[in-house]
Amino acid sequence: MLVEIPGILNRAQLDKIDQILGQSEFVDGKLSAGAAARRVKYNQELKKTPGPMELLVRILVSSLSHNAAFNGAAFPLQISEPIFARYQPGMNYGDHVDDPIMGRSGPKLRSDISMTVFLRDPESYEGGELVIRTPFGNQYVKLAAGHGVIYPSSSLHRVAEVTSGERVVALLWIQSLVRDPAKRELLFELNRAREHLLQASPEAESTHQVDRSFVNLFRLWSEV
Repeated sequence: MLVEIPGILNRAQLDKIDQILGQSEFVDGKLSAGAAARRVKYNQELKKTPGPMELLVRILVSSLSHNAAFNGAAFPLQISEPIFARYQPGMNYGDHVDDPIMGRSGPKLRSDISMTVFLRDPESYEGGELVIRTPFGNQYVKLAAGHGVIYPSSSLHRVAEVTSGERVVALLWIQSLVRDPAKRELLFELNRAREHLLQASPEAESTHQVDRSFVNLFRLWSEV
């Protein structure tokens, strides 16, 4: 399931992140890649300096924790520390699948869901689309600054070459309370219907039935 999450970061948060990144050091992205990904990864990543990194993590993770669309689609149990990556002209990331376990320097988590949060407006750079292979063909994703996308970590995906400007993104991985992606998608769709009914017809018997079904399926399928 590929879901776009709008409005994760507002303009003030984006400006603050951009200010911090502009004063920080970036290193070769291959340093954080596994053996397979290292052969196709050509980007730079923020060096993890404690002070700036802690502030960036606080801004991003706090925004995600309060984002209803994200929580309703991902059912997060754990969220990784983000990686801040940039792509300058000529840089790209070839076809790869994300590592199954994340958290080399901290608590480990199973990567059920991958997330990209875009930090630059799409008009400011050429190329750099996130290309995700799905059963329905390739999906090309290049969103407005502050918006994000989630997709299964098992998906084969790549970042197209940047030909001008600079692509800057935050990358995160989520261990979901609902491990099975098919069950997670059903719960996502059922919850959207439930929320609509709770707003439109809160006292209707059909609303109570859908509400009970969602709650009990979530209880049945969740892992803590």
